[in-house]
Amino acid sequence: QVQLVESGGGLVQAGGSLRLSCAASGRTFVYNMAWFRQAPGKEREFVSAISWGGIRTVYADSVKGRFTISRNSAQNTLYLTMNSLKPEDTAVYYCAAATSHILSDESRGYDYWGQGTQVTVSS
Repeated sequence: QVQLVESGGGLVQAGGSLRLSCAASGRTFVYNMAWFRQAPGKEREFVSAISWGGIRTVYADSVKGRFTISRNSAQNTLYLTMNSLKPEDTAVYYCAAATSHILSDESRGYDYWGQGTQVTVSS
C-alpha cells in the first residue's frame, strides 16, 4: 500500500555532511513523516519528525542544530540533511510515515517503515 525507500547513506569522516532521502509511493494520503536510527546493540531512537505540510518540525536533542528535516509533499519525498557528523551518529537510518495528525517521537506512532540506509561516521 505504502512503500518507503531510503537512500543517501554512506561512509563519511567526522565533521562531514550527508543528505538522506526517502521516496514514498503508493496511495496518496496525508502523512506525518519521521527519521529514526538504530546503532548495533542499541534500541531504535527518534531523530526528527515533520508535519504533512512541512511547517512543524521536531528534533531529538542529540541532533538539534546539526540536522535538518524537510519534505517535498507534492513529490512524496522526505529528506534529512546531516551536518557536523559525529561517530555517535553511526547507525542505520529509517524513514517512517504516520496517518495520525499528532507529531510523534515514538516508533509506535508510525505505521509504515523503510528498510533503512547505513550511515557510518569515522573518527
